[in-house]
Amino acid sequence: MADTHTPRDARFHDADERPLKLWATDSEDLQILAALAQDAVLPASEMRWQKGPRRFAMLLNRYRWEHGTRQPERVRSLLTAGDVVSVRGQGVLPGDADTVLSLLTLDWEPGADADGILRLTFAGDGVIEVTCDCLDVMLADVTQPYAAPSGKAPEHPE
Repeated sequence: MADTHTPRDARFHDADERPLKLWATDSEDLQILAALAQDAVLPASEMRWQKGPRRFAMLLNRYRWEHGTRQPERVRSLLTAGDVVSVRGQGVLPGDADTVLSLLTLDWEPGADADGILRLTFAGDGVIEVTCDCLDVMLADVTQPYAAPSGKAPEHPE
């Protein structure tokens, strides 16, 4: 019997709208998440520390850096940290819907064992430090991409 299945090469645009879902468990993984989350914006009211499940979460409007020079797009993404012991901030007013934060980077400062501090740095000197038993960070797109309202990519003048 003849094979009726004809293989087809993958095409770039086949994966165009697939949601991103990445998990970081070491510093190298976190660097990838940090690059993809750079310049994400969110109102301060879109972050939560859930003490019971020991989780910190932020709902971001993430710029889609992974699509390079294409039409500037953003997507709503959930950034979560697990095994959270405590959260503290400086220059950030959690719960304030009028304060819009712009995420610059994520860093991991390892502790004595697997524990450490996940540091989220925002434009304007805002910082959130999330103390965790281990590095367990996930970034997942939760909506379809949409055209960036500004119509352009974020810039970082030197």
